[in-house]
Amino acid sequence: MTVAPLKIKKFFPDGSSKNLDALALNEHPLAIFINGKKIFSLVCTQSNLMELVAGRLLTSGIIREKEDISEIRFCQTKSRAFVTLKEEIVWKESDAPEASCCTKNKGFAQNADARPLPLLEKADCPPKWIFALAEEFSKDSAIHTYTSGTHRCILALEGKSLFSAEDIGRHNALDKAIGYMLLNDISPQKAILFTSGRVPVDMVEKVIRAGVGVLISKSVPTAQSAALARKHNLTLICRAWPDSYEELE
Repeated sequence: MTVAPLKIKKFFPDGSSKNLDALALNEHPLAIFINGKKIFSLVCTQSNLMELVAGRLLTSGIIREKEDISEIRFCQTKSRAFVTLKEEIVWKESDAPEASCCTKNKGFAQNADARPLPLLEKADCPPKWIFALAEEFSKDSAIHTYTSGTHRCILALEGKSLFSAEDIGRHNALDKAIGYMLLNDISPQKAILFTSGRVPVDMVEKVIRAGVGVLISKSVPTAQSAALARKHNLTLICRAWPDSYEELE
């Protein structure tokens, strides 16, 4: 289940209080096995798990295209994902937590033959597209409406939303949107990603590795992620709201 009932007591400045029924996110553990080897241990929201796994494979440099995947299947509880790739992978041990993630996501190994981050073809994103997406993003989303506890990522083409993903972690939400793009054969050169989270280096690396040319955020980048975006021609737009936005030059 994505959410669970919660009993809360709400207090007010005048000293009064009232009992309320609320909904809280469930933290869902997901172990990802690739060709029989446990590679990732994630804490996520139990929605769009197929997209999450596919996106994580791409943004981690384990695959380059959908055709590299033979099969993705889940156990009955969906707490384990079993990925079969067409080619064997040479693994480099990692055992490192996700750098800026609050959900204890961890990778135990990396693809030793992963290609370097690509140089993107500079993508144009007209202001009308940005403002249209910012307006849509300003509206509450399904799970966040009830829990106020999710990050969100929209996948769009030409300023029009195609897919919206929510998760307890912004990395997971981003991977879900990228996974949808991969599984549905959407050209990354034409795709736009809009995230609710701040944009550190590891988020920018994911987007560049996926080949997406435009990343929009309601929040802000770090100095290092801005430099990385500039180096790889990623169009990075931040503080995107219905009435204004900032673009990295």
